[in-house]
Amino acid sequence: MVKQQQNRRIPVSGLVAGIAAVAVTAGGGAAWWHWQSNQKPTRPIAPPISGIQEAPKPQTPPVAQQQVEVFWLKGSGVRQQLIATTATTTADIKKQPTAALKTAFDNLLSGPKDGSVSTTIPQGTTLRELKVEKDGIHVNLSEDFTAGGGSTAMTGRVAQVIYTATSLDPNAKVWIEVEGEPLEVLGGEGLELEQPLTRQSLGENFTL
Repeated sequence: MVKQQQNRRIPVSGLVAGIAAVAVTAGGGAAWWHWQSNQKPTRPIAPPISGIQEAPKPQTPPVAQQQVEVFWLKGSGVRQQLIATTATTTADIKKQPTAALKTAFDNLLSGPKDGSVSTTIPQGTTLRELKVEKDGIHVNLSEDFTAGGGSTAMTGRVAQVIYTATSLDPNAKVWIEVEGEPLEVLGGEGLELEQPLTRQSLGENFTL
């Protein structure tokens, strides 16, 4: 009986060693879990920005082109008639009538490109100023406008100016100036101009 009881006893040294092994294993697992829990998740690093990209600017819509009329002469001798041609302008003819009419006069004073029409406005005539005001359209021309020509040529050039100036408003009044002074008499033959001038008064007082 004594012998059997001795065989069932577990040696103390073996028990202590087993407990120590379990403790070491448990401690190691806890340390590993603590280290893993403290690790931050790795995020991909964005590539460096080589330059700042600006947002695309809104495109400005193209300016609609509009047409203004320029008047030339056709015929010979004492019988001439006015012929209207068109010139392109980027100015709004309703909101910017002055700019639109300046385009028309730039074309008029440059001379006709079509050989079938002519002008009696002397070469070298320039537009000093053009203003659209409440009392009418003021056209200020250089002194070259008064040079040369008989009464027919004088009447023709005045008609060209009046009709071109009133191309946006046929009923408008026109004031013609030369070097800033009102034009009252034109040419050596003394073509008298009672201002303001209109298309109607031109037809009543002069014959092309």
